[in-house]
Amino acid sequence: MASKATTSLEAKLPDISNCTIAVIGLGYVGLPLAVELGKVQHCVTSGITLRRRVIGFDINKKRLKELNEGIDITNETSPDELTKSSLLEFTSNADLLREADVFLVTVPTPIDSAKKPDFSPLEEASRTVGKALKDRVIFSKGLQNNILPVVIYESTVYPGATEEICVPIVQKESGLKFNEDFFCGYSPERINPGDTTHKLTTITKVTSGSNSTAADWVDKFYRSIIHAGTYLAPSIKVAEAAKVIENTQRDLNIALINELAIIFHKLGIDTLDVLEAAGTKWNFLPFRPGLVGGHCISVDPYYLTHKAEQVGYIPQIVLAGRRINDSMGDWVVQQMVLEMASRGLNISGSKVLILGLAFKENCPDLRNTRVVDVIEALRHYGMKSIVVDPWIDSKEAKSKYETEVINNIPKSTKYQAVIAAVAHREFKEIVTSQWEDLLDKKGVLVDLKGIAPRELNPIRL
Repeated sequence: MASKATTSLEAKLPDISNCTIAVIGLGYVGLPLAVELGKVQHCVTSGITLRRRVIGFDINKKRLKELNEGIDITNETSPDELTKSSLLEFTSNADLLREADVFLVTVPTPIDSAKKPDFSPLEEASRTVGKALKDRVIFSKGLQNNILPVVIYESTVYPGATEEICVPIVQKESGLKFNEDFFCGYSPERINPGDTTHKLTTITKVTSGSNSTAADWVDKFYRSIIHAGTYLAPSIKVAEAAKVIENTQRDLNIALINELAIIFHKLGIDTLDVLEAAGTKWNFLPFRPGLVGGHCISVDPYYLTHKAEQVGYIPQIVLAGRRINDSMGDWVVQQMVLEMASRGLNISGSKVLILGLAFKENCPDLRNTRVVDVIEALRHYGMKSIVVDPWIDSKEAKSKYETEVINNIPKSTKYQAVIAAVAHREFKEIVTSQWEDLLDKKGVLVDLKGIAPRELNPIRL
């Protein structure tokens, strides 16, 4: 039974059914969340009608213009979904944020060139929220019945970062007291770019709060739209740790398979044949070798190891896995060069066709793609790369990686080597004769995704 103090405090928290919500950051995570919250719908648990104003905030005005035109270049939401989100508005005007009761921070948490956490987007977002809370006190005085705001972070961080880094910034900018004048929550994102099956509402949502009252409110807030249900973690730190190890575990499993692929290559055994055989056992995990990029798997482990080093522990296994996965691009090119040399092909000046630049198949996401490692290794050998990817924005590729990308495979051109780097559906549809037409007489085919015909004897991971 709730105490009188708790009951009083709960009464001051925002009304879950009709509060005003600000989503800070409208990328792969923030947009689907804003779209779902901006729909007039029934609460999953209570059936009450949810009619919540959602302010979608982003500093990228080009992005906002596209969204207002019904265009989502990430392909995570459709024009129809954007239309159905009738209570969602897009803005770059930070002044509007003062009207919000709930703040959801969904900005990127990348790593820098030294593979250290880059908190600058999160820090800037926290300053924005803090200023909005300060303005909100003036704006809402006498208008909103002294509703206490809730700030929820979804960005992946190390355990403790939300309360160690973000909350102090919010307090400083707002002049408000944590857990008295505002509350905090953490609910790690689990968006899988390009996945049409596992979407926001069909994935169990981990929730947490800065105290028991906040935690209960945050859990109910997400439970109102998450059909798969929620899991209330005992603390923000636990929720942060759960997120960061999800991807660390996956990274290590892929690193193991990548190392096995190197061993099997030396033994003259096809790795995928081995994995298919081993996969007949009920508890064998179905991981595959490959380049490990993207916004999560190749980044999140560095957040965990950074914090581990801060508290005096030097991680062994996690960093070993990262070294293996980060080295795979170079290793692939080395094997290709050795094979080319054995066939009497010139290395320097040769043309190499690379199929795919996105970090995963059927997705325009270029964040931290490790195909760039392959391209860089080819440059070191004096080779010329021709990169084809029908899914990505060529201007973004040029800006981020100084790489020219075309949408279609050039016709009537022969290559000394072809690398199938990403399993886009367009590349999986290439038939044997078409693969043969792409290669010089002695050309080498490298298949990183297991999509090329076996009779062509490609180099496979």
